[in-house]
Parts: sequence; C-alpha cells; structure tokens
Amino acid sequence: MNMALERCELLCNVTLFLLFSLVVVGEGQYKGFRKFNQVQDTSQRAVSEEQWFTQKLDHFNGADSREWKQRYFVNETYYKPGGPVFLMIGGEGPANPAWMQYGTWLTYAKKVGALCLMLEHRFYGKSHPTIDLSTDSLRFLSSRQALADLAHFRTVMAETRGLTNRKWVAFGGSYPGSLAAWFRLKYPHLVHASVATSAPVYATVNFPEYLEVVWRSLASENAECPLLVKKASSTLVERLKDPKTYDNITKDFNLCSKLQIQTEMDSAYFLEMLAGSFMDVVQYNEDNRGFEGVPGTNITIKVLCGVMGDTSLGEPYARYVAVARLMMDTFSTKCLDASFNNYVRDMTNTSWDGPAAGGGRQWVYQTCTEFGFYQSTDSPNQPFTGFPLVYHVKQCADFYNVSAEQLAEAVAQTNEYYGGYDIRSTRIVLPNGSIDPWHALGITQDITPDLPAVFIKGTAHCANMYPARSKDLPQLALARDHIFLLLQKWLKQ
Repeated sequence: MNMALERCELLCNVTLFLLFSLVVVGEGQYKGFRKFNQVQDTSQRAVSEEQWFTQKLDHFNGADSREWKQRYFVNETYYKPGGPVFLMIGGEGPANPAWMQYGTWLTYAKKVGALCLMLEHRFYGKSHPTIDLSTDSLRFLSSRQALADLAHFRTVMAETRGLTNRKWVAFGGSYPGSLAAWFRLKYPHLVHASVATSAPVYATVNFPEYLEVVWRSLASENAECPLLVKKASSTLVERLKDPKTYDNITKDFNLCSKLQIQTEMDSAYFLEMLAGSFMDVVQYNEDNRGFEGVPGTNITIKVLCGVMGDTSLGEPYARYVAVARLMMDTFSTKCLDASFNNYVRDMTNTSWDGPAAGGGRQWVYQTCTEFGFYQSTDSPNQPFTGFPLVYHVKQCADFYNVSAEQLAEAVAQTNEYYGGYDIRSTRIVLPNGSIDPWHALGITQDITPDLPAVFIKGTAHCANMYPARSKDLPQLALARDHIFLLLQKWLKQ
C-alpha cells in the first residue's frame, strides 16, 4: 500500500497513494495518494500563521464532550466586504501553508474578493485529537468525522467573523476533493458550491485500474515504454525466485541491508516499492508543484521512458535499476530500505513521534475502514507483477486487526453513505486529468448541468489547482477559466 495519496496533495499530497491528497509526506513510503511530500516552508509570511480551532472529538455522540485543537490558516489579502468565503480542505498529510500564498484558488479569490481559509484534517499534521495513534484512538478518524469538523468550523467561523450570510465555496484535491464534493452533498445548507478536483468518489477494495492507467499514461509518451517496464519487472520477479541472486539485487538497488525474502509479503513490498517510483511520477506528471517544496518535479514520464529506452544501459532490467537509482539521487535517499518487517514496525508504532505518524499509519487506516483503493497488480493490462490484492488486505489485519470481511463491508458502507458515482446534488464541479490514475474512480462526464465534469486531456493529479505557468497545456488553462466561470455563475445564484 503505497502511500501516495500521500502525495495533490495540499491538496492532494499523500503516500503511496497512496492516495491522494494535497498533502505530502516525506520519503517514508506511504501509500495513498502517493507521496504528498509536504515539506513545511518556514519562510512563509504572516499570511500563513497557524491558528487553532476548538473542535469536538466525536460529533456523533452527544454524551461525549471531549475537545481538541484543530489547526487552520487564514488569508484575508483578497477579501472584500460582502465577498464569499473559500475553504480549502486538508487531506492525508500536514496542511501546507504554501497553499495560502500560491494556487489557482487564490487567483479566483482575487477576482471575487474572497476570504480564504484552510482547515487541516483531523489526525494529520499538527491536528491531534487523541494522545496517540492506537487503533482505539483511530476510531475517531473517518471522512464523516472530518466532514462534521468542516461543518462545525464553518458554522462557528461564520458566527464569530460575521460571515453567516456569505456564500461558502469548498475546494479540495484528491481525497480532499472527495470531501469537497461530499461536504456540499451532506451539508448543502452550509456550503454553496464545491470544486472537487481529482476526487475518487467511488470506494473499492481492489483498484487494479490504477496501474492500467499507469500503462496507458506511459504508452502515451512512447508505446514501447510500458512493455520495457513489464519486461524488467518480470525479470526481477524471476530472479527473486533464486536466493543466489539476492546479493546482486542488493547491490543493484543499493538496499540498506541484504535482501531477505521469506514470505510473499516480503517480495510484494519490495516490488511495490520499486513500482512506486513509476506510480508517483505518472500521478504527478508535469504538475507545477515546486512551490510546495517537493523535490523531483523535474522527473517526468518523458524522463522515465527515456531511461527505460536507453539501450546503452543494457537490458531492460538494468534500465529499471537506473530508474531506481535516479529516484534515490533525486530524493537524496542513501539506501533503499526494502524490509517489510521494518515497514510493519514503523506502521504499528502508535506514537505521534513515530516514523509513520506523518500520515502513513492514519491513511492506511482510512483505506482499511472506509475506502480500499488498493493498487494491486491483479490486472494483466499493466506493467508490474507481484503485489496482489491479498498483500494489501493482509496489512489491514496486521496493522489494525481489520479483517477482509470487515474491509469489504466498510467499503460497501462508504458507497451506501455517499452514493459512489451517483452523486445527487448541485453546484459541484469535478475536474480530472486523463494521465492521473485516480480519474478511474472519479466523475469524468457531466452528471447534470449543475454537476459538471471537467476532463482535462494530458494532465495529471490535481493539475488545475496548481499555479498557472506559460508552458501549461492550452486545455489546462481553458479548464481553469471554465471552472472560474462556473463559480462566477453559481455565486450569483
């Protein structure tokens, strides 16, 4: 389970996904929205001074009066009296104050005189509702509690700042994109409109389509590229069957300790880690993420496919090694920790100071108890081998004692609660990029005129949220303009 969601992440930045949000985690691989390496930039001006909101621990139990402090940020630079309020929703990683100074939403805010707020998601960053990350504490971590946090925050801020009659607009990308859509869906009296970017609205235990899109996105650069990746990956899988190759593999990939493969989980973890480089690069291809402080934005699909097609490096396996080395150099990784046991140790550490407390432990918990989203190799139409669904599902049991049956039931419950692809609401715009593997779980065609999709060909995860630049594809610039025109229209309604 890579945390990439980890990574649109302010909006979307988070780990191996692993999924998805504008938040970012560091190089600890966490899965999810792939790595949202949210690097805190301490040079931010006063615009992004952190503030604290008294929040309820459990919104669904009136007999529980416990409270905690939730972090938020304010930018009043563009606010004109009577203007709307823009609320950026935090996701599966620390809220990055850089978003209070950069991003398309601020361009929109300037045009309509909006007050801009960003609320960090419970259990991520500095927003700690409980004393630790034990499984018992994590039962207060869910999208429903997060939406109730947003509702309470919106209500109290409106009362204290005299903004009750203003129109509130929610913004989010990746998992927070889903939250933006669901906030409008579940609390229509509190939020007037939403921009739900790269939002995976359909929960599913198995998400093999993610890697199918990775194949197509690599092939869009060069038809041979995914075939070469597949060849290299298959070669590595063959070699893993013979322990005599382990010394060479250890040297090839500069592993921190000698490769040890005792179980299917060991090999799956190693293979997923290497595939993760391709997954992350595809997910964020050409996104203008430099302002977030993330390294590696210069590594694109073109670069990876260039290495994979370089015959001077030797066979495809040797080129695959070169990609891994390139990524290690880019992220200043001294060696690759391919130990699944170490990963389990990190992911089961329940301290707020633990190695996975940046978001990895929390996000995987949300996948086990709400979303699934497991990017398995179960489809034949993708480039990798060796990390099947069972590898992901078993982690739910190992880390949180959640069984496969409980996981399946939880995912069905999520779709029952939010409606999956069948969103019934108004004034939600749903942008997605064709290169972004997450679009497979999103809305890519208009549902109604008041629930429009914006499908942007050739762009990746949350591309429309990032600051504009001259080399942006024309269709990306048009998409940003189109979204603004919709907001303008909706704000008049």
